Amino acid sequence: GPDHPSTLTTRGSLANWHGRAGDAAGAAAAYGELLVDVRRVFGPDHQNTLSARNNLAAWRGEAGDVVGAMSAHEELLADVLRVLGPDQWLTLAVRERLAIWRGRVGDAAGAAAAYEELVVDRLRVFGPDHPDTLVARALLADWRGLAGDAAGAASAYDELLADALRVLGPDHPYTPIFSAKRARWRAAAARPGP
Repeated sequence: GPDHPSTLTTRGSLANWHGRAGDAAGAAAAYGELLVDVRRVFGPDHQNTLSARNNLAAWRGEAGDVVGAMSAHEELLADVLRVLGPDQWLTLAVRERLAIWRGRVGDAAGAAAAYEELVVDRLRVFGPDHPDTLVARALLADWRGLAGDAAGAASAYDELLADALRVLGPDHPYTPIFSAKRARWRAAAARPGP
């Protein structure tokens, strides 16, 4: 039936496909409808409900409502901390989204500071070689660069690329991305300042 968990999961997958196909507003609308049903079936504190709220807020932000997404993620963070604790993957994912929104509203230094804390926690929870830890380090480097420290971003990518080659190998999709970003920040650092 419509409330069966597998039906709800399918609806969530369809909503995500909407977003990935470029229709972020459609994905947000679909998640808005889905959240009502998920909350009714599982209750407000179930991980499925919290996850649906995360997806709804994320697609709202991608559809252009960054301020609304930011406040939705701030409310969600309080709930995931209370229900799941600080080290659960969803809690870390919500904190990452908040860091991204800070950067998107123009606070690159705030985004970098949030990523700095996130990297510490990802290192502790997942270890240094986990792909999520490497990605968090990459985003920390990017926000540092965007906050004005291109040389710091370039040197962070030097270390990150060495670790990615060791851990993931040259054929992993992340490795060439890290390499290209290192080159971009090196070029930015070499340009004379304003």
